[in-house]
Amino acid sequence: MQTRTIDITTGSREAVHDLTDACRGFLAEVGAGDGLLHVWVPHATAGLAVLETGAGSDDDLLAALRELLPATGPWRHRHGSPGHGRDHVLPALCPPYASVPVVDGAMALGTWQSVCLVDLNGDNPQRRVRLSFLQG
Repeated sequence: MQTRTIDITTGSREAVHDLTDACRGFLAEVGAGDGLLHVWVPHATAGLAVLETGAGSDDDLLAALRELLPATGPWRHRHGSPGHGRDHVLPALCPPYASVPVVDGAMALGTWQSVCLVDLNGDNPQRRVRLSFLQG
């Protein structure tokens, strides 16, 4: 298995950050053939999603998460900024991992699919993402 970490600045606002180009670069760097790309976010308040970006779906995802996980909810987890409790629930909806098949060095994503980091937590503007390739 080949692996490396990348650092992502998401800032202090809710964000969907497209990791697809970074994933492609990693696969090229390791000379990937057929196998599996595993993407892991080692944070308790961030997750991953595979979705279309740029056509509004990323904004729709953030809007849906705001509705499902309102910052003003009655969260028991209360340290950090208001709404931080919801940030700790996010990984149950957008898990901290994604696995993507790789065929002949390229991710086998659908035409409009992207691998994205989802971060609602304004308290942590820096994120680390681990990319791992398992040759098949």
